[in-house]
Amino acid sequence: MLFSIHRQPLSFKTLFLLCDTFTTLFVRLPLWLVIYTPPFMRIKRGWSLKRMIMIRWWQHISSLGRMPVRLLEFPDHRAIAPGEKGDWIDPLPEQLLVGRIREMATVAGEKPIRLPGYWIDKEGHDIPFGAPPHPGEKVVFHLHGGAYVFLSASPSDPTAGISRGLLERHQPIQRVFSIEYRLTLTPEGKAVNPFPTQLIDALSGYYYLVHTVGFNPADIIVDGDSAGGNLALALTRYLVDNQGRPDVEIPAPPGRLLLISPWCDMSPVRAVPGSSWVEFASTDYIDGVDIPKKAEYFCGPFGLSEAEVNEYISPASTHPELEVSFKGFPSTFLLCGGSEVFRDQIHVLRDRMVRDLGEEDVAYYEPPDAIHDFLNMTWLEPERTNSWNEIGRWLARY
Repeated sequence: MLFSIHRQPLSFKTLFLLCDTFTTLFVRLPLWLVIYTPPFMRIKRGWSLKRMIMIRWWQHISSLGRMPVRLLEFPDHRAIAPGEKGDWIDPLPEQLLVGRIREMATVAGEKPIRLPGYWIDKEGHDIPFGAPPHPGEKVVFHLHGGAYVFLSASPSDPTAGISRGLLERHQPIQRVFSIEYRLTLTPEGKAVNPFPTQLIDALSGYYYLVHTVGFNPADIIVDGDSAGGNLALALTRYLVDNQGRPDVEIPAPPGRLLLISPWCDMSPVRAVPGSSWVEFASTDYIDGVDIPKKAEYFCGPFGLSEAEVNEYISPASTHPELEVSFKGFPSTFLLCGGSEVFRDQIHVLRDRMVRDLGEEDVAYYEPPDAIHDFLNMTWLEPERTNSWNEIGRWLARY
């Protein structure tokens, strides 16, 4: 899906990607082999030549996502991806949009809309779309990453590997549901759908699981990677914050929360010596110049200053005016790459969750040489397998 150029008419995008593929195969790859064959030339001495080449390739692929116009094509909220187990999900009832988030939605000019939703079944199963849960069944509500500007909820998306991994590792999980939340950038590079649009869309998906399909919230595992982790935190916070309202009944929070390299602080990047932004700038593929642009799209009319003081946007912000509590949150697993630029902010998130929930309800794993959102990278071993084993042990206690 990343390079679906065979389906496109001959165009600038097609020619660009063809030329880029040729250059990678016949120029970049041979050059990388020459440079990194000597172990002392690799970023980390312990890295293999294969890992070094794959890191450089991943960094290059990520750079394509920073182009002004989207070169790589993904399904979005405007249509259901053909050939997938998807259907239209009704919008969140507007009376369930309350308080501060309702006020911010009014400012942003955003409302609940109908969205595509997708199911992935455990291998060998074919559960009817939206069928009621079986006794004891757990379900995963997956929120995909992509800095809120690209990637998709579709089962053909690269991040769907996380969903399939969860299905393989916990027998009570029979299926995974994903909502195609609205992105903040059009394929032409126009900023749209700022916060709290994606939170509204996540609420639509969660409400569907509880009130249409019939899952008990305690049987729902909300998971998210990168920006999806940010959204999973915001969704859970909204559900926790609005319990017990006299005017409307908000669904209860989920039973578990799985956060994979969550983007948990959109405050301006502080690339100071000793920070993970400086230490891992060459090992990771997240760009410290580009990521604030993505945050700016997300914050929209509220501006980046909102990111520093809004716990829904930046629950790991260290701004002195921000007070953040995680009381009422479910048992949480946090996965962090030990060589990713988000490491410092994830440490802040971890420490705050442990403070409010206790160590027994916050599982944390950080492989030292892993990079951002590495659980989808089949070549990053043994870190990937070890991480899945840790997640499996955490799920086994559920």
